[in-house]
Order: sequence, then structure tokens, then C-alpha cells
Amino acid sequence: MIRLLTAVLTVLLVPVITSAQAPDIAELDKYIASARETWDVPGLAVAILKDDKVVLAKGYGVREAGKADVVDADTLFAIASNTKAFTAAALSMLAEDGKLKWKDPVQKHLPYFQLYDPYVSAEMRVDDLLCHRSGLGTFCGDLLWYGTPYSPEEIIRRTRHLRPAGSFRAHYGYSNLMFLAAGEAVAKVSGKPWPEFVTKRILRPLAMNRTTTTVSQLEALGNFATPHKPTPDGLRTLAWQNWDTMSAAGGIISSVNDMTKWLRVQLNRGRIDDDRRLFSEASSHRMWAPQTIIPLSDSSRERYPTTHFRAYGLGWSLADYKGRKTVGHGGGYDGMYSRVLMVPEEQLGVVVLTNSMTGISTALANRIVDAYLGGDQRDWSAEGVKRDRKSRKDFYERIAKAIAPRAENTKPSHTLEAYAGTYTGKLYGDATICVEDGKLVLRLLPNKDLVADLTHLHYDTFVIHWRNEFAWFGEGTAQFLLNAAGNVVELKLEVPNDDLWFEELELRRK
Repeated sequence: MIRLLTAVLTVLLVPVITSAQAPDIAELDKYIASARETWDVPGLAVAILKDDKVVLAKGYGVREAGKADVVDADTLFAIASNTKAFTAAALSMLAEDGKLKWKDPVQKHLPYFQLYDPYVSAEMRVDDLLCHRSGLGTFCGDLLWYGTPYSPEEIIRRTRHLRPAGSFRAHYGYSNLMFLAAGEAVAKVSGKPWPEFVTKRILRPLAMNRTTTTVSQLEALGNFATPHKPTPDGLRTLAWQNWDTMSAAGGIISSVNDMTKWLRVQLNRGRIDDDRRLFSEASSHRMWAPQTIIPLSDSSRERYPTTHFRAYGLGWSLADYKGRKTVGHGGGYDGMYSRVLMVPEEQLGVVVLTNSMTGISTALANRIVDAYLGGDQRDWSAEGVKRDRKSRKDFYERIAKAIAPRAENTKPSHTLEAYAGTYTGKLYGDATICVEDGKLVLRLLPNKDLVADLTHLHYDTFVIHWRNEFAWFGEGTAQFLLNAAGNVVELKLEVPNDDLWFEELELRRK
């Protein structure tokens, strides 16, 4: 009797997870439109897929601030790192074709692949490339592909000069370079470059006919958004950047209408229709299985109190939320952010594409999922916009602090001509310092746009004033280091930002 009573009480105490709700789409539509104005985002597009049906696919706002062309469900945006799931799917398909095995050493297919340690280089497996456990730090080495002429193979060859941030397979470090290597593995075993393979084997079978892997096709496709960067002085438009080199990590450009087709095949575990599959159900489970644990920060626990774990699968971020497993990813491109979020148990998928660099895509995806799952209905937009604006304010304060003089009334220890010369690093290549019109000018030669005028800050440190506008960073400092004899021997760059690590360059004077 006691055992029976205990069992009954146990059943009664287990929280009941109800099935997804049927929210008022008109109310969600109003919420999205209002949020766009609150966040001062020029344009965005949102799509919701529920039970294999598109219940919302709509554009909001304009393609470019100050212009009349409106965003619709076919408007193209960069999806950036949401591309990574396409690369994972491509490798899954090749594994099913028998062209490779998940546990193949990467060097079997890319003999030139080397990292910071011979053991790690030899032990790195194909699946390791897709789940951020190489031991490298988050965004480590991204300056190698950012605006440089280096081929994917050349970039991979240079990664051996990067230092680890943690232990192999025991440290989560988000790595675009490993996905770049994964794209090269796709090319090697399929005999087709990554863009061609993905277009032929994924985009065309799914009829994602407005989706492309390169900015060079934008003019031909038409109806594309313009990137924007929020600054203290207001929004600034940015030019589209060519990400062809790292297309396997973040190069896809798409619309919400096309992305619903991708969500559908994902939620259907690889099934396209009754007769065709993109990949097997087993591959779907593999891609959505936790591979690398992502530590939960205090701020994350506070923000998501129902989330107890986060992990990375193969090209997908995983978590629990309100008793369900969620599968998703974010994407950050120069002037555009995106978010994909799915709740497989509810056959629910959301995609948000935007033409500005704010957190609105996450806020809207969370609000839509809440509307379907029920329970607390938080105003994610109101919460997020406060956090976003504080973060942006803090970012510009970091820059201001970095370029504020630490000592007054100092002067350089040498004439300007003494700093001029070529500085080089094994990782990145050459940089030059020249004297032009009585001022120092810095040029990072692998990226023709990284040109800056230098003004004296204090001692042998100068402020970097870039001649071009960049999405991810602003001003910084260039410090010239001297040897014991007082000769200039090294150039150290510090550019405060959260994405591109200039301190990795280690530029020594030739």
C-alpha cells in the first residue's frame, strides 16, 4: 500500500508538459513590427513553421535605411553561421555515400592539416571539426580569412601557428577555421568545391532557388537587404563583404521563404517528401546529439532559468527550454544578424533574418517559441533591447578607455622614420609602417582595407584610426616594442572587439 501511494504521489508531482499552443499570429505580427521600431532595425524578415505548415513568412521595414524598398519574405540576408548546419549535413550525406567516415582522421583527407600539437593534428577526426572542441579559442585566427586573399588551404596551413586556449576535446572554443577545414573535406571527398556540392545536393533538391553561397550573385538575384551597423551617432550602412573563402563556415545568403524549406527537412529528420531524403534519420540524430558541453554562465542561468544544459552538436547549438529540447544557431555577418530556433518535439521552427547588428533576432525567436509552448510569456524584446544598448555602450567605452593616454606630456622615443619598416608574423604575414605627410601609416598587407593613420598616444604607443568603417571593431592602439639596445623590434596591436583578435598577429620587424 505504501509503495502504491508513493507511486501515485510521484506521478502527481511530475510536471505535466502540455503540447504546444496555437498562438494568435496577428498578435505575434504586431509584436514583431513593434519590436523592429523599438530596436531601430531598418528591416527584418520572420518565418514560422508549425506542423509542416508555414504559418507566417513576412518582411518588416525596409531593405536600406532611408530608402523605400520594403523587405518581404523573399528578401535576401546573410545567414552567416547558420551555414554551419549545411556543412554538417553535407558531411552526413557523404558519410552515407561511403565517401568518408566520421572517425576518419582529418589528415586522411587533408594531409596538410596541422594544429598547435602533433598529437592533436593526427588525432583530429572529421566529427571534431564540427563541434568546437579543437582546443583553439573562440574566433581564434579569424583574421586569416577576413578580407585576405588566402585560399582555404593556405588558411588551414597557417593554423599551426595558433596557440591553444584549452585542452583538445575538453574545451569549448567556437572555431570558424575548423568549419572551413570541414568545407575542404567536403570538396576533397566529393570532387566538387563546397559551394557546388551544397548547391547541387542541398539547395536545388529543396528548391531553395533564391539562396546563394556568394555575394557575387546578389545583383542577379535582386531583392537583397543592405547591412547596417548601429553606432553612437546612429545607423551606418556597410558594403556587403565577400565571405567566399569561409563559405563553409558562414557564406550562405538566403530568405525566410527559402529557409522554411530547410527547417522543414530538418524537422522531418532529413525527409524531403514521400519519395526523397536529403539525409537519414540516423544522421539527423547524430547532428542533434550533444558532442561538446557549453558551460552555463551565471548570466545565462539568470536569463534562462528553465535551461539546465547547453551543448554543441554537429553544426547545431542544443539546449533544454521549458522541458523541451531546442536546436538552433545564431549568425553574425558584417551588418546582419540571424537566428534559427527549432523545438523538434513540437514540430516548430522559427527563422529571423535582420539587416542590423542587434540581438532582436534572438528576442523575437524566444517570444515566438514562448507563444507556442505556453507558460511565462516574457517580453523578450523589452528585456533584450535594454541589454543590447548597455552592451553597445560598454563596447564603445572599452574603445575610449583603450585609446585614452595613460601618461601626459610624453613623446615617442624615436623619430617617426625609426618606426618605419616591414613587420611580419608566421601566422598572418606582413604589415608595413610608413611615414606619409609627417604621420605614421599602418597597412596590414593581407587585407587591403586594413589601413590606418597613427597618432601619438603616449611613449611608443599610437592610436589606430582606420580609414575604412568596419562592422566588428573601431579604434585601437599600436605599440612599438624595443630591445635592450633601444631598437624597434616588434609591433603589438590591440583593437578592442569581441570577434577578431589582432593580438594574435605577433608582428616582428624584418
